[in-house]
Amino acid sequence: MSTYPDHILRTGSQHLAELKRKAAEFERQLWDAHESLEYEMDQSSFAPEGTIDEQQEAFNWSPDDGETGDTLPAGPVPVRPPADPATAGIEPARAYSPEDRTAGLVSHGRQAATRRHRLRGILLAAIAAAAVAALVTVLVVRSSGPKPAWPASVAKVQRQIAVACQNPDVASEPSQVNFACAKGTRQILWVFSLLTSGNNPDYASIKTGRQGLEPITPAQGGEVAWSLNLHHPYDPANPIDSLEVAARAINNIIGGATLTAANGKPVVQSGVESVASNCARYTGSGAVTSRNGFPDRCAKPISGAAGMGYLVADVFQKWVVGAPPSAAQDAAVLFQNAKNPGDPQVRTILRQLRSSKLAG
Repeated sequence: MSTYPDHILRTGSQHLAELKRKAAEFERQLWDAHESLEYEMDQSSFAPEGTIDEQQEAFNWSPDDGETGDTLPAGPVPVRPPADPATAGIEPARAYSPEDRTAGLVSHGRQAATRRHRLRGILLAAIAAAAVAALVTVLVVRSSGPKPAWPASVAKVQRQIAVACQNPDVASEPSQVNFACAKGTRQILWVFSLLTSGNNPDYASIKTGRQGLEPITPAQGGEVAWSLNLHHPYDPANPIDSLEVAARAINNIIGGATLTAANGKPVVQSGVESVASNCARYTGSGAVTSRNGFPDRCAKPISGAAGMGYLVADVFQKWVVGAPPSAAQDAAVLFQNAKNPGDPQVRTILRQLRSSKLAG
């Protein structure tokens, strides 16, 4: 499987540490604001009351004895001071009664309630911010972790397939089927190679004697290789040669081939597309076309993920003689999820490949 650079994990740890530091700083600032509000509320909840005598001294005039010699009635008589031209028309300030003071206390209480509502809003905002920080932390940890990927060998074989598919002779003859090297379906090559040899061009089976990426013997590979116009004898340990042979074999299995018999007469070998029931599964129509000297072919092109899956599974069972249906189904699953290595079925298949020996 793919390895992941250590710096990705380090980056995730640094992001997490930074988030924790910011959360602690935000909590400290929030507590300071809370203490400040509490102190302000305590100081401003009650105004200085003073005494009634002080208020009377501030807002009332006392009589001035000695201004007149008239006899005054018994008891204190309030005397209005002479009018000051500068303050004419302005009433003196009103003395605060107990009722006024009570009203002021009630008003202060309402202001304190408003401050408490404001403090509650701040606390709710802090809770929301903490929740967002926790969510961001989870996302950072998940994004910094390793993501599902194909084995490292897949990328290497993909580059080798690009070279092997430059050979124009990999298409079937004479139908010119080139499913194995078409841009949208060439993943069949590395999928089959992954399942049978672990994408290892040096793979060799003592049990069957086969070598290389394709599940056929060197003698069988040599029989296919003659039609590829290779510039040197077929070498199963050469990944390019091996992939060219595999591509031609797959295309022949699908589209059939016309060979020359020992007596010099052509022999038409049918492919999986020569069967009407197969065409119904691949294309949705059982119609088959026939041409003199050509293998029969499905009248309609293969379409849809389901049709592709049926075709890949059928080809795998013919490509790997004696392969069980479960292995053919695994090939179809990997083929259909070539761009989705995180699919649960894909992960299960890859774990099974790692834990078990490859078929010989």
